[in-house]
Amino acid sequence: MRRTWIVLGIVVIGLAELGHWSRAVAENNVGDTVTVPVETVADYIHSVIEAHRTFYTIQVVERMQKKGKLVASENWRTTHTLPLPVQLLKEADELGALTGSKIRYRLIGLWPINKQNAPATDFEKEGLEEVQKHPEQRHGGNVSMGDRRYFQAIYADRAVTQACIGCHNAHPRSPKKDFKLHDVMGGLVIEIPLGK
Repeated sequence: MRRTWIVLGIVVIGLAELGHWSRAVAENNVGDTVTVPVETVADYIHSVIEAHRTFYTIQVVERMQKKGKLVASENWRTTHTLPLPVQLLKEADELGALTGSKIRYRLIGLWPINKQNAPATDFEKEGLEEVQKHPEQRHGGNVSMGDRRYFQAIYADRAVTQACIGCHNAHPRSPKKDFKLHDVMGGLVIEIPLGK
């Protein structure tokens, strides 16, 4: 049990640190001669988030559930269970924001269990439809939110384990109940500020 919480802590801290580092790269504060295209920054961030989340889902959630030791649940704080992978991502994003990172990320879907995870804009809905058709390609572009401009990238989010599809297919609020392993279940949205 202690080891599980240590691994969870390392994953959350790693994602928070990624947000802090990537902000510096995105704003070109790393040095005078370094510039990295915002699309590349988004791809880097995506690869790290996807690796952390896949590791957590397979090596922590699925492993603990198979052993019957601990399960992941929506009410993880009150039931002393593991956070669902989507909750781990949300917690890490919020922790990153506390460190001053302006880069945000979240999971969205066309069939969300929680309505807050539905696409918030036409661009996000279009992006989800595109990554559903072409999961190997990022959907990206510049968007405005209030008086701020962002580069927004949407990447396919796949069902990597039986635990993913079991939860979504069995959940009473799930509008889609026929996910299969490796199906695109939604998308990971990454927002990088571009300035005013």
